[in-house]
Amino acid sequence: MKREARPIKIDRRLTGANIIDEPLQQVIQFSLRDYVQYWYYTLSDDESFLLEIRQALQYALVQFSARSKETDWQPYFTTRLVDDFGTHLRVFRKAQQRIAEKGDQMKDQAEELVDTFFEVEVEMEKEVCRDLVCTSPKDEEGFLRDLCEVLLYILLPPGDFQNKIMRYFVREILSRGILLPLINQLSDPDYINQYVIWMIRDSNCNYEAFMNIIKLSDNIGELEAVKDKASEELQYLRSLDTAGDDINTIKNQINSLLYVIKVCDSRIQRLQSGKEIDTVKLAANFGKLCTVPLDHILVDNVALQFFMDYMQQTGGQAHLFFWMTVEGYRVTAQQQLEVLQSRQRDGKHQTNQTKGLLRAAAVGVYEQYLSEKASPRVNIDDNLVAKLAETLNHEDPTPEIFDDIQRKVYELMLRDERFYPSFKQNVLYVRMLAELDMLKDPSFRGSDDGEGESFNGSPTSSINLSLDDLSNVPSDETVQLHAYISDTVYADYDPYAVAGVCNDHGKTYALYAITVHRRNANSEETWKTYRRYSDFHDFHMRITEQFENLANILKLPGKKTFNNMDREFLEKRKKDLNAYLQLLLNPEMMKASPALAHYVYDFLENKAYSKGKGDFARKVPPLIQKTYSDPDHCRVAATIDDSVDDNIPLRVMLLLMDEVFDLKERNQWLRRNIKNLLQQLIRATYGDTINRKIVDHVDWMTSPEQVADAVKRFRDAFWPNGILAETVPRRDKAIRMRTRVAGKTKLLEIMPDELKHIIGAETTRKGILRVFEMFQHTQLNKRMVYVFLERFLETLFPQNKFHELFNKLHSRSKQMQRYKQRLHSTQAPSLQKR
Repeated sequence: MKREARPIKIDRRLTGANIIDEPLQQVIQFSLRDYVQYWYYTLSDDESFLLEIRQALQYALVQFSARSKETDWQPYFTTRLVDDFGTHLRVFRKAQQRIAEKGDQMKDQAEELVDTFFEVEVEMEKEVCRDLVCTSPKDEEGFLRDLCEVLLYILLPPGDFQNKIMRYFVREILSRGILLPLINQLSDPDYINQYVIWMIRDSNCNYEAFMNIIKLSDNIGELEAVKDKASEELQYLRSLDTAGDDINTIKNQINSLLYVIKVCDSRIQRLQSGKEIDTVKLAANFGKLCTVPLDHILVDNVALQFFMDYMQQTGGQAHLFFWMTVEGYRVTAQQQLEVLQSRQRDGKHQTNQTKGLLRAAAVGVYEQYLSEKASPRVNIDDNLVAKLAETLNHEDPTPEIFDDIQRKVYELMLRDERFYPSFKQNVLYVRMLAELDMLKDPSFRGSDDGEGESFNGSPTSSINLSLDDLSNVPSDETVQLHAYISDTVYADYDPYAVAGVCNDHGKTYALYAITVHRRNANSEETWKTYRRYSDFHDFHMRITEQFENLANILKLPGKKTFNNMDREFLEKRKKDLNAYLQLLLNPEMMKASPALAHYVYDFLENKAYSKGKGDFARKVPPLIQKTYSDPDHCRVAATIDDSVDDNIPLRVMLLLMDEVFDLKERNQWLRRNIKNLLQQLIRATYGDTINRKIVDHVDWMTSPEQVADAVKRFRDAFWPNGILAETVPRRDKAIRMRTRVAGKTKLLEIMPDELKHIIGAETTRKGILRVFEMFQHTQLNKRMVYVFLERFLETLFPQNKFHELFNKLHSRSKQMQRYKQRLHSTQAPSLQKR
């Protein structure tokens, strides 16, 4: 019997946007044609089975599209992707450090790096490790089958899902025909390197950057590939029959190629012998170092951080901080006086207020560094200090009021054998030269290298400190202070009547009523004051900048973007803020930081709190959120979701810079400068519309046009001209190695000089090359692709507990099992004691 053929009608609507539906229908058609029809027609010419498969695929896509439209993609693109990338980079960096500490040259470095990477991953993630999926093709295929089956269970009608034959066909098409080839391509280091070169194709390769890459390369395969290509080019040039002007050009090219070959040979021999040279240590003992004058060090961000570290080691930090503070005072005072003169010309009078600010700032500098109570105190001519005190008592302070003493302090740092002269003999000086890109590798020294070389750089920035940061009032040790948050009452806006949720010009926020008890030897008083969470945040930023040790002790409850007026949330925040206050007011805490009392009194006084940071700066969080756990053993952005919307771009940039360039090892002064620079950059570029621009950009990324473009790129990559693409043969190793060198060269070339001036040339190079090296391992790239995929599905299906599902799918991980065994063995003795 043969069934009568009936016309088949197919509803081609999938997403509601024709621009997306057309290429999607083509992908479905090509998939069925190349993965099902080519063998199915040898068994039957009945179209009903093919129609059922197509309808099942289309139904799944319709459900998938509907879920996508209901999903808020902004947190995924602005925070979670960045967190996942930063965490991946942190795991890679720690794996590199662990291998370097072992120092085992006998093992396969690439294989050991992969093993160590997943060992670190399980220590950081604690619940999951993806080693099997990324290193075993069989386990990877099984993972994708299980994942696709779960997706089909969610997206297909129950009847279709129960049809095992059809379900298995669709599952295999998705897992083996689409997902696996796509993941393999995205994880291929050679594909990534080619994509990097294509992305920055407008940048020309610089010869100096190319030679730096060759000198820094620790991959013998790269060096041999470059050497072979240079030898090939050399042989070709020598075979040319040239005359006239061309001969000089050919000679120059031949000399350049000979030098490249020489450098490659030297580097290969050094790596093969295992005698890698630490340039910094070698230069420290080499003796011939260029001289950087002190006046240049003091105005160069990169140089100054090393001099600052040295001065702190020798106990001379007070002199340096005094010099920097006076520079900031002078700049601020000049700006204030210019504003004052401008207002006076316009007929506006604020003379007393401005002069009062200047006097408070000048007195603050004097009290902090020059008074008898200052600790540590700048030891300078007593006559100059007395003269300054007299001037402060009887005259209005000017921008130049500290100039005489500042010159004396400069001379002291310059001449005193403890400071600048000894700094030039210290390893920190050598590291400074390396960051300034002024430390030549002795292996490639030319005849012009020597002691005669000097620093001729220009100042990259000046240090500007606000008036708020210049004042410091000593505390009264006899005062006892107690405070707690007593009320959270809901009411209309009246900040000095009740506490609770208030509305000011349409902006809703919460007020907390703080009951304060203050007692000294002669009196005792009690009052209530009212503070917003933003007041706590501003206060926390102030004290952790002034007293850096507090950042490791005090933890302010995180911010929340949505539902932050919920009663339950406010009660929890009240409890957390109370705990914060009690820890802050602990007598031991106050005793450890006597100057802290002034800030606490100011915050708890019965008056409107005066924010010292300005609206934008107050919203900027610390460079790295401090937690009680070891920051190197947790995810990079554990609290990034708590940040307010305006912080997103700054948090993203700081997060990436901190991980890429490993800035946690640098001093806090440098990190604050970076934060301030990025803040100014964002405001100068986007003004106050940055959040709106981020929302617009995410909307653009998820718009029908962009989605359609992505589908078309996928279609054209796998079915060019409508024909299934053949497996691309793996490119020759030498070509892949030269592509790596070209990619690294281009990345270094596009790094702006401003970045090198901020964090140092050596740190910039190491950071960029670390990121590039991270992408040169297929297994590690797969791990990152799977993490992105998992986050994508968790965001798309928040109600389906995908997080728990992935933990179960990865539960057979060998690294995870070893980690649990180690954890059990360490906990067993303590349990036995109990």
